[in-house]
Amino acid sequence: MAPPLPGPLAHLAPLLTHYGYWAVGAVIFVEDFGVPAPGETILIAAGIYAGAGQLNIVAVAAIAFVAAVAGDNIGYLIGHTGGRAVVHRWGRYVFLTPERFHAAEEFFTRHGGKIVVVARFVEGLRQVNGIVAGTSGMPWRRFLVFNALGAALWVGLWASLAYAAGTHITAVYDEIARYQRYALVALGVLVAALVLRHVRRRRHRKGPGDRVTGGRDG
Repeated sequence: MAPPLPGPLAHLAPLLTHYGYWAVGAVIFVEDFGVPAPGETILIAAGIYAGAGQLNIVAVAAIAFVAAVAGDNIGYLIGHTGGRAVVHRWGRYVFLTPERFHAAEEFFTRHGGKIVVVARFVEGLRQVNGIVAGTSGMPWRRFLVFNALGAALWVGLWASLAYAAGTHITAVYDEIARYQRYALVALGVLVAALVLRHVRRRRHRKGPGDRVTGGRDG
């Protein structure tokens, strides 16, 4: 049985349960040419599943790497052949506004090829990395090398961390359950303290002149 996924990863559980490796590849692939999809999140979730024995971590990493490189190269092709006209006409449908694209392009131009590697780890830049490289005229072979390096580092980092968490997922949930009661008590005390502080401040600000007193009839 697949382990429950924590917090923001939980909504990906049905997708991974039903489609497995296909879900990992498809989501990462479409994210990397501009479609708003949770590529990094599904990689982490798949790594946790692999650590719990539900998927093979080598297969997860290999599929994620291929999908990341392929998606970025589709983005490069879009930018190289269609240029800014395509981005400005269709970008808004994937939340790539002209302003956002212009900012990414300026950042890309200032930092050169190394940004292709770094962009893999930056939300927003990761999705437009290939498109910006294509529109800026970066040679494809140069882009391919830096992009593959960035994808390898990105997949290696998140897959390894998630896999390690997945192998200890039972212990993680046991610790959460153990300290959950204390956390709720602490939260309750904090809320009560904030409410009390707010009430005291209101009373302090309310001076004698603000109090309603009875008047005399003349």
